[in-house]
Amino acid sequence: MPDANVPHVPDPSQGAALRRALGVAVAAVLAVALVACSGHGPPPSAPVNVLVSRPLKRKVVDWDDFVGHFEAVNSVDIRPRVTGYLQSINFRDGQMVRKGDLLFVIDPRPYQAILDQAKGQEAHALSAESDANIELARAKKLLADGAVSEQEYQTRLATAQQATADVLAAKAAVESAALNLGFTRVTSPLDGRASDRRVAPGNLVTQDTTILTNITDLDPIRFIFDGAESLYLKYQSLGQMGVRRESRYYPNPVEIRLQNQAEYTIKGRMDFVDNALDTNSGTIRARAVITNPKLLLTPGMFGHLRLLGSGTYDALLIPDDSITTQQSDQIVYVVGRGNKVEQRKIATGPLVDGLRVVRSGLSTMDNVVIEGVEHVRVGTVVSPRQGRIVPPNPGTSPTPADLAPPAGVATFAHPH
Repeated sequence: MPDANVPHVPDPSQGAALRRALGVAVAAVLAVALVACSGHGPPPSAPVNVLVSRPLKRKVVDWDDFVGHFEAVNSVDIRPRVTGYLQSINFRDGQMVRKGDLLFVIDPRPYQAILDQAKGQEAHALSAESDANIELARAKKLLADGAVSEQEYQTRLATAQQATADVLAAKAAVESAALNLGFTRVTSPLDGRASDRRVAPGNLVTQDTTILTNITDLDPIRFIFDGAESLYLKYQSLGQMGVRRESRYYPNPVEIRLQNQAEYTIKGRMDFVDNALDTNSGTIRARAVITNPKLLLTPGMFGHLRLLGSGTYDALLIPDDSITTQQSDQIVYVVGRGNKVEQRKIATGPLVDGLRVVRSGLSTMDNVVIEGVEHVRVGTVVSPRQGRIVPPNPGTSPTPADLAPPAGVATFAHPH
């Protein structure tokens, strides 16, 4: 332990290290001061590299997009037209059937007996009519000879007329009994796909009540959807302007894609628009007709439909990635004079083959920044490389062949 009465003597090596550190700090301060006095800062950073391109100019037409479902043109619940016990079923569940194919047989024996009875009554009525006509002819001859009274003659005439009426009633009874016998064989009223059987053989089925099965036709098939009042008014205006909505496939064409499809591959045409708007939803019901030869489409299936909503018009297209948002505005950056970045506020439209339509805010001569957007700001000097805008999904939809000008607002568009 050091003696408290002995004075502390500093270590000479520690003093030398302290003097060296102070010297380095003073030198650094002097260097900064000299740089500040000379008026020169650090070297400027290199311009940002960006890829620019002029907007792609194309002729396009607009399509409006709707969600809806498929529905059969005809769907029939098969019910028996006579009451009886089900004897046999003559189809498989889910089978495709043709009009007139035998589906069910109801025990025909009671109805065969009724028909035989009606035929016997008809024969009896015919015999009575023949006898009455013979008596009437005899009475007529005797009346001419004065051998019978007028009253007797009128009685014979009435009897003959009654016999004729009885014959007519008997014939009607035979026809009715024959119809009921025929109704014991239940046939398909149309071409289509049968549902499953609802009743097993041996069960009692009731006339016009029991549902035996259902037959639904599948080709063609309808697509049902609801459109907003604004779109209804737009289409009315286009019609009054004489805009023809036709494609190489159909007049007034539609395209549909299913839930598992990325592209609109199903083609059809508009078939019907309802006569009134729904006051609760502000929409109007409409439908399209689609051929379904492979029976891929089935009632109740959902899909997306797009309807041709304009004529042909010129549009500028840019990638969606080159568009940024500032509050509620959509903007793009363009490279102007001196390679300085400028800002353009734009109004966008639908997609065309994966590119966004620009309705206003750009010209064909603007060099739009399409790569490196995240690194630029207004006034930034950049080093631009010239590129070219290429649609990422070219030719994904057919081109309408014969359309008159101008456009309407829509959610999708196709190149022309």
